[in-house]
Amino acid sequence: MRILLDTHVWLWMLSDPGKLRDSAREVLEARESELHLSAASAWEIAIKYRLGKLPLPEEPALFVPKRLERDGVRPLPISHAHALAEAGLPPHHRDPFDRLLVAQARVEGLVLCTVDPMIGRYDVETLRA
Repeated sequence: MRILLDTHVWLWMLSDPGKLRDSAREVLEARESELHLSAASAWEIAIKYRLGKLPLPEEPALFVPKRLERDGVRPLPISHAHALAEAGLPPHHRDPFDRLLVAQARVEGLVLCTVDPMIGRYDVETLRA
């Protein structure tokens, strides 16, 4: 399964996997699962870190790439197609990061792993974390 991780899901995988449902954790840890983290999530992490809302053991510019490489999570860049697809989404969610993740999942054919119930209102396959 090809999975796009919502920001909080990736952070929970790193710091507190017990927050994830057992069924989701099994899928995320399965060898055949291909995990992706969006550049939008890296941006969100950087903003929250700068604002003092997200403590990390090191600055995001070091933290994010090291963990992606260590855990085999693939970075997903933001393309023009992703950004433009966001404009076609219904206004279910106001968070620009979540809207972009939905657009990316749809364009790339990825399952979006999240706990956000608003994401389920979009026409995108989800995995409840």
